[in-house]
Amino acid sequence: MNLFLTFEGGEGCGKSTQARALYRRLRKQGVPAILTREPGGTLLGARVRRFLKKEKEADIKPEAELFLFLASRAQLVREVIRPALDNGLVVICDRFAGSTLAYQGYAMGLDIAFIRAANSFATGGLRPDLVILLDIAPELGLRRRLPPDAAPRYDRFDTRELAFHRRVREGYLEMARAEPDRWLVVDAGQPPRDIERAVVDRVRRLIGSRDSQG
Repeated sequence: MNLFLTFEGGEGCGKSTQARALYRRLRKQGVPAILTREPGGTLLGARVRRFLKKEKEADIKPEAELFLFLASRAQLVREVIRPALDNGLVVICDRFAGSTLAYQGYAMGLDIAFIRAANSFATGGLRPDLVILLDIAPELGLRRRLPPDAAPRYDRFDTRELAFHRRVREGYLEMARAEPDRWLVVDAGQPPRDIERAVVDRVRRLIGSRDSQG
């Protein structure tokens, strides 16, 4: 049984924590699974990630940003995700195509239809079986990411204006409303254990339905 699960959400929503928690839970239950992330998961992806998030001097234009994410995604799909799915594993990915639509499309104003077509080309048409959206108000998410007593750190996406992050959230919610059977929206303001319980319950039901079919 293979299954492709992705975690999405705005800055500070806790998706990386929940992706790791789900991975550990599945492995503990004997379910073969891997955990990866975007951008990242490959040598190319790791270098793209560092450049996109940490390079202070680069004035990266929206169109260039889009294609850097797509290049990382294409490499990850062919090098990691597809082979794992072909071998019957559950693949958990921290961000995927939904992030590009939310950030570069809804928030930055690039053409949504073009991004969908480009994503399809980059991934060979691969789509997640379930997208887990951890929904959070941008004000709360950014406070989590940038607490006043924390040591300063630079991230290009954290430093964007609040209106940008609000557009990201609305983009995510619009996508979730359009495909309610494929998206699970979880209130990320809840305690982490409650979020984990909601995610595990949905994934368990999805695995059960796959087992009964095959």
